[in-house]
Amino acid sequence: QVQLVESGGGLVQAGGSLRLSCAASGGTFSNYAMGWFRQAPGKEREFVAGINWIEASTGYADSVKGRFTISRDNAKNTLYLQMNTLKPDDTAVYYCASSRYSSYVSFRAHEYVYWGQGTQVTVSS
Repeated sequence: QVQLVESGGGLVQAGGSLRLSCAASGGTFSNYAMGWFRQAPGKEREFVAGINWIEASTGYADSVKGRFTISRDNAKNTLYLQMNTLKPDDTAVYYCASSRYSSYVSFRAHEYVYWGQGTQVTVSS
């Protein structure tokens, strides 16, 4: 059973930056693609970014391209999301998730098997 724990969320002004981390335990983190999703109040959970197991492939939602960067450190079993030039529309609970795939970066939530509890990101205008 893989356990994922996010951290790094908080309150930031528009234009600011945050770095989210997701620590994995209980499984073979390095074997699987990982992703970040977010859910704002009253909205469906949406894909933010994904990365395959050897960092050879990444994918981003159009809304965050050029501002967010996903990365991973397999030696530390940790996934990261660097978020720059934050906007109020980025306000949401951010979740990390472990995919059922290794090489393929999926944007579909149902193709992710394990999920963290989420970390709140609030961007003030």
